[in-house]
Amino acid sequence: MSVTAQTDPARPVLIAGPTASGKSALATAIVRAQGGVIVNADALQVYSNWRVLSARPTAQEETAIPHRLYGHIAADQEYSVGHWLREVRALLASSARPVIVGGTGLYFSALTEGLAEIPQTPPQIRAEAGRLLVERGPGALLDALDPRTRARIDTANPRRVQRAWEVQAATGRGLADWQDATPAPLLPLSEVTAFLLNAPKDWLDPRIERRFDAMLAGGALDEARANLAGWDAARPAAQAIGAPDLIAHLRGEVTLQQARAAAIIATRQYAKRQRTWFRARMTGWRGIDAAAL
Repeated sequence: MSVTAQTDPARPVLIAGPTASGKSALATAIVRAQGGVIVNADALQVYSNWRVLSARPTAQEETAIPHRLYGHIAADQEYSVGHWLREVRALLASSARPVIVGGTGLYFSALTEGLAEIPQTPPQIRAEAGRLLVERGPGALLDALDPRTRARIDTANPRRVQRAWEVQAATGRGLADWQDATPAPLLPLSEVTAFLLNAPKDWLDPRIERRFDAMLAGGALDEARANLAGWDAARPAAQAIGAPDLIAHLRGEVTLQQARAAAIIATRQYAKRQRTWFRARMTGWRGIDAAAL
């Protein structure tokens, strides 16, 4: 039975999976067959300065099928899961049936499990967190967190560690404490069709390599060059995988081949973290063999 045949046209659809696993193609097939609007659930694809390097849909794809929450945030803007959830809430009230697709597990967890209403972080605390991250590394922030929060977050992700530190410093309460006071979810799993693409490493790794080569051929280096003058490694938008490596090449610090190799390794490591998150947090989702699509 095809994935589309397993999909109720009256229910919202969620599609999660690791990078390069074919999520966008599946979302497009569902919308073409049943109608609806594709909604982004990838934390880097919201930024306007990375279309090629973040694997955003092309301009032609966005014209052919309705897409929302792609490339609408400037590189120097702050954007969090809270911002995303508020925008999705507005879309649910005003748009066609959504097919929400992406690889940011935290977005899907907030959508289907609820999101703690944490006060905004004051700029001075965010600046201090950024300084500590640059000068002493994520370990300095991690050591300051309460044990429950440390056990719950992705400690290999510096942005998640920094966010947890900021919450604790700003509110005096650990992130885990805030999460335990979470309100009802916007789209509980019982009200959606939720697909999780399973992509084994030996199948996904060659796809990751081919896709990065396609990005280079499609203008990723020119895209990085356009970001070079205002480059700030501390910005969330600078976390696009491959961006630091291409910037390093443009600065003459590494060859293009070295930058390519580093970006591919970083992408594979990211895919591994995604698979780990999905296995732990998305046990109620319907597994789909990505290689069979």
